[in-house]
Amino acid sequence: MTISALSVVFAAVSYLAMTPGEESSTQEKQQEILTLQLSTDDNNSSDNSASLDTESNSLPLTDGVLEPAKQKLSTNDQARTINPKNSQDLEQATTAIKEFVKKTTKPKYDWKTIKVAKGESLSRIFNKLGFSSKDLHYIMQSGDQVDILKKIRPGHTLEFAANENKGFQELRYPFNSSDTLVITKLADKEFDVSLDKKPIEFKQRFATATITSSFYNAGKQAGLPDGVIMELAGVFEYDIDFALEIRKNDSFSVLYEEKYIDGKKAGYGNILSAEFYNMGEHYAAVRYTDTNGRTAYYTPEGKALRKSFLRAPLKFNYVSSNFNPKRFHPIQKRVKAHRGTDYRAPIGTPVRAAGDGRVVKSAYNRFNGNYVFIQHGGNITTKYLHFSKRAVKAGQRVKQGQIIGYVGSTGMSQAPHLHYEFVVNGVHRNPRTVKLPHAAPVPKAEMARFQEHSKPLVARLETERTTYFARLNDEKSAGSASNSKLQK
Repeated sequence: MTISALSVVFAAVSYLAMTPGEESSTQEKQQEILTLQLSTDDNNSSDNSASLDTESNSLPLTDGVLEPAKQKLSTNDQARTINPKNSQDLEQATTAIKEFVKKTTKPKYDWKTIKVAKGESLSRIFNKLGFSSKDLHYIMQSGDQVDILKKIRPGHTLEFAANENKGFQELRYPFNSSDTLVITKLADKEFDVSLDKKPIEFKQRFATATITSSFYNAGKQAGLPDGVIMELAGVFEYDIDFALEIRKNDSFSVLYEEKYIDGKKAGYGNILSAEFYNMGEHYAAVRYTDTNGRTAYYTPEGKALRKSFLRAPLKFNYVSSNFNPKRFHPIQKRVKAHRGTDYRAPIGTPVRAAGDGRVVKSAYNRFNGNYVFIQHGGNITTKYLHFSKRAVKAGQRVKQGQIIGYVGSTGMSQAPHLHYEFVVNGVHRNPRTVKLPHAAPVPKAEMARFQEHSKPLVARLETERTTYFARLNDEKSAGSASNSKLQK
């Protein structure tokens, strides 16, 4: 393709180099040569040297044939030399050719792939490759997208291109399975930053399981990735306590996405719909993004699964002490109401805000240790005691699920745990049984749109589950029949 384009350019140069009217004179020159060769008055006509060679279909070029042509070309050459317009056109055409070649000919670079080692920074890698620290300085000032380079970690891969002078030319950083950050040097202190995105294909996958030992083991036996198992627990965490309320023979079904890039599986996407049977209760969820771009899980009827508060603000091992108005205090050795729930967990376990609100206290005393109090709407306050470290300050606004501190054993505490209280209108309630208000449902104005989106997902989940158990029953029946024949 490049050669063809060059041919066109060279033809254009030849045309531009001609003097006005030279196109016709060229044709006349060709006719004159042919006439000279075919003239019967020529003294050399008896010689075969000026005759048409019928076998080769070519015209032998003798002195008698070439001399008039030479004179004609000489005249044209003189015309070119003295015509300044031709000289200027030729120069412009030559420049055009150089630019064309420069743009269409890809320069050869020396590429190197670097695997980031432990403790290695981008600055150290540039220095190791012999690249200028000045280039790195201006790269990091080339826009917001270069902030991705601040996330490089040991084991990540970087690809570098060097030019013929061994200077930096290009950097490619595939920071996830589909996106690659590309930085190209355009000139001194000038860099182009872009994202090379591979198309992602999503395929729907179904899984179902009955719990025999634990929820996690059931998920693994169903072939679910760890991330989907944890996300499924997150979908239903407002209704089900996955640490204390999972029972044998509970079951779940889930319809989720798998990601494919270049035809290869590259992880998973979102849970689209799911259902959970827990202690005889049925819970269902479907994912929906509203017209304002907000995404949440709802029941098939449009009621929000998310509550205004988390049932438990951390991942814990077990409840070491329940809400008990007449508890005997193990340290003070007297009956003293235990107005919260103690969740036993290792030191450093993150604790999340149970709901949106404002931090009204973040301090330390000898009884509570490091503690945080959060004021929520509806005259609700939540209290968190015995942190090893607090992560918020008084007056700060927090969102539900935001980390506010870490489990410890500070203050009057015998072992690492979180003491959690739920106070409504100044009255302490049992955090594990208090009725939690739901978040806002699907707005009435969007209900038709929600139903149009959610019904096919709920139907697909039900169809897949029905088909799965029908196939399972057929396999069991076939196995039983086979065993009967063997017994006979």
